[in-house]
Amino acid sequence: MPHTAITTITGAAIAPFLPALASLRIKIFRDYPYLYDGDLAYEQTYLQTYAEAPRAAVILARIGETIIGASTCLPLAHETANIQKPFVDAGADVNSIFYFGESVLDGAYRGRGIGVRFFEAREAHARSFGVYSTAAFCAVDRPADHPLRPAGYAPLDMFWTARGYTRRDTLTCAMCWRDLGEVAETEKTLTFWTKPL
Repeated sequence: MPHTAITTITGAAIAPFLPALASLRIKIFRDYPYLYDGDLAYEQTYLQTYAEAPRAAVILARIGETIIGASTCLPLAHETANIQKPFVDAGADVNSIFYFGESVLDGAYRGRGIGVRFFEAREAHARSFGVYSTAAFCAVDRPADHPLRPAGYAPLDMFWTARGYTRRDTLTCAMCWRDLGEVAETEKTLTFWTKPL
């Protein structure tokens, strides 16, 4: 089995990887449950945030020079208002929370522990600053009877619980994107999971 290198990239060093990361995100997020009909230009602009935001990081999984996966994180204080809103409304200090964006991994390399290493690397990065008490991420909510839900689909809830995360049903946010087959963006609800750091 080829060796998978996991590295944490920060700041301007992220920029050269943005085109490959954008393409990977579009490929992976077409799958259920995100069903995202992605746009390359938007993706590169979105990912630029991680090259510019203080303390942000991208965790890369590579075999040789080939990027097979990536995971993102940054302080919640540098995220958009819709991501911050549920925590602000709950009276939480956004400056104490580190937000984990997305993890994407080529399907051929799943089941090898890379997802666990993504969480470990992001948590280590967040802890390195000594000021963040909580890690948080959110996942899209889809109905159990969604017509595009694959047979035998298993959500990642058990995986996240095993990593020490708790689903917080009272913390939700809204995001808009165009699903496969849609002609325009529609609003989706995402629920947060949190873990003490």
